[in-house]
Amino acid sequence: MPKLAARVGRAKPSAIMQVADKAKQLKAEGRDIISFSIGVPNFLPGPHVYDAVRKALDHDSGQYGSNRGDTALLDAFLKHMEGIGMTGYTRENVVVTIGAKHGLYNLFEALVDEGDEVLIPTPYWTSYLDIAEILGARVTLLPCPPEQNYKLTPAQLDAALGSRPRLFMFNNPSNPTGMVYTQDEIAALADVLANHPDTWVITDDIYNRMVFDGLSYHNFVQFRPELRDRVIFTDSISKTYGMPGWRAGFLAGPADAIRAVVTLNSNHITNVPEIVTAAAIAALSGPQDVPAAKCAEFQQKRDQVMEVLARIPGVVCPRPQGAFYVFPDISCAFGKSHDGRRIGNDVDFCNALLEAKGVACVPGSAFGEPRSIRISYTCPTPQLLPGMRRIEEFFAELV
Repeated sequence: MPKLAARVGRAKPSAIMQVADKAKQLKAEGRDIISFSIGVPNFLPGPHVYDAVRKALDHDSGQYGSNRGDTALLDAFLKHMEGIGMTGYTRENVVVTIGAKHGLYNLFEALVDEGDEVLIPTPYWTSYLDIAEILGARVTLLPCPPEQNYKLTPAQLDAALGSRPRLFMFNNPSNPTGMVYTQDEIAALADVLANHPDTWVITDDIYNRMVFDGLSYHNFVQFRPELRDRVIFTDSISKTYGMPGWRAGFLAGPADAIRAVVTLNSNHITNVPEIVTAAAIAALSGPQDVPAAKCAEFQQKRDQVMEVLARIPGVVCPRPQGAFYVFPDISCAFGKSHDGRRIGNDVDFCNALLEAKGVACVPGSAFGEPRSIRISYTCPTPQLLPGMRRIEEFFAELV
């Protein structure tokens, strides 16, 4: 029988979805499960989005669309970018994709050849490593432990860029940690990047409108305009607008890199569907009251989660200021037991927690930091504190 392509052997199922699926299975069996696993916003967009979709259905052309994206959607995204300080881009600098993940995959295909070095700070979103490995890239991980607030330092970046890697992958605000780089931190990293002109930079910034405590979002090109020729900005409607299933993502960057993605779109997807386009235009251009309210709500949830974690002896958790995750270091539990079940690592911890308390979290090793776990606090508000109290109880019962 013919063999599958070698790259398929390098592809791995999503660790996040595996945990989420296990939680769903237990719930279907009648267990009382609270899931802190998957990063789904768990809210719906405003009614104007659905109104736009209904109108689009009434006027559906049934035709192919542009490989780059509908002109009105490109313009809506450009205006959205201007609102977060990303100015000076035109239609030739942007492209629409089937979600940010599809955009990232196409970018890796466009920029990275097999064997090329890719820099990825840890903790990382799982798909960065997965995509790089599927395409045969050589990955160098840059550890950013809780002791440095899960953030990359300029010295680390400068040393790593000395080997002239093809690509540097950067995520701000961060999934899985929720950390947000300050203006000064972004400026310092931008200065380092400016001294290493041979490396492409992808900034995955899909949580750019979900920042807390009065902080603002910042990008490297705002401090070093010369980086505009090799920085590609990634965004989507999934998190900000509660629309992960609609699958509309965006890339903005130098025209030649974006043109390459447009060409790949022509081979992969042809175009984003007309109905999705209408929904995305309405989300980006319409009232922003729902995203603003949800951002404030997530900040309150962050505070509630951090308050419980602060009561647990030995748990260390840098304070996140964006997205909707916390990423506590729970290694104080390693070597202990719960109800006779020994906990040797983060996977053991999450399995024991799910079995004993019905709380689903994702092991930190899925994100390159095996001392930690990811808690996504997007669950319905009435479940949040009960779920966190179960975690607190679990720690109290360790021997």
